[in-house]
Amino acid sequence: MWKKILGLGTPKREKDLVALYDRVPQEKRPRHIAVIMDGNGRWAEGKGLIRTAGHRAGVGTLLDIVQVCVDFGIEVLTVYAFSTENWKRPRPEVDFLMSLFSEVLEKEIQRMERDHVRLRFLGREDGMSEKLLGEMRAAEARLAGNDGLQFNIAANYGGQDEILRAARTLAVRAQAGEIAPEDIDEAMFAGALDTAGQPPVDLVIRTSGDLRLSNFLLWQSAYAEFWFTETNWPDFTPEEFVGALIDFAHRRRRFGGLNPSEEK
Repeated sequence: MWKKILGLGTPKREKDLVALYDRVPQEKRPRHIAVIMDGNGRWAEGKGLIRTAGHRAGVGTLLDIVQVCVDFGIEVLTVYAFSTENWKRPRPEVDFLMSLFSEVLEKEIQRMERDHVRLRFLGREDGMSEKLLGEMRAAEARLAGNDGLQFNIAANYGGQDEILRAARTLAVRAQAGEIAPEDIDEAMFAGALDTAGQPPVDLVIRTSGDLRLSNFLLWQSAYAEFWFTETNWPDFTPEEFVGALIDFAHRRRRFGGLNPSEEK
């Protein structure tokens, strides 16, 4: 759709992508993009490889998309790396994913620092090893003073669990007399979530064909636009990512109201 709208072929180089996105008016650009990186295992199985090969290939895709977001000046990127339900997967796969988190942090921290990326991990800490938690906290602290892309990694994360944790936090504060129940509004509740201080999600991208949210950023995505593709995550390219952003720019977002032309 996006190529037809602009009358362009598929861009091949990074500067072509930037030029393409420069045509999108600032007010039509998403501030917060959330990505469900689905299809790593299917990609590997389709090539006769073990599932973990798909996860490793998916890291390369993620690094490409992070770089595009840095180049485009995207404010927030949140990716779904590991859900609270993913603990049900075979133990060798879970262990591989945990070691992959550690490996990528070690290898990519300097590049994130160079690109002024800030990092935040969303989700529960229980279940994670103390070693990995220490590495995650150290990476967050090291990048905390940066002023570029806010990169959120949802690991051991579930949207319903996040909402419950926020509700409990506010309940404890109310019980302690710090706040009154009637003081709790949308802004206060959002401030108790893992994404406190960040804008709501504008665009949710999901790869590999499934058409569901899968317990991801339920509160934050209340008025998000959705964009789905059959492409498995390891094959998801910067060109397709830019296509999603351009498609978003042509959506009409009403937020429960009407466009001026529809009010007549």
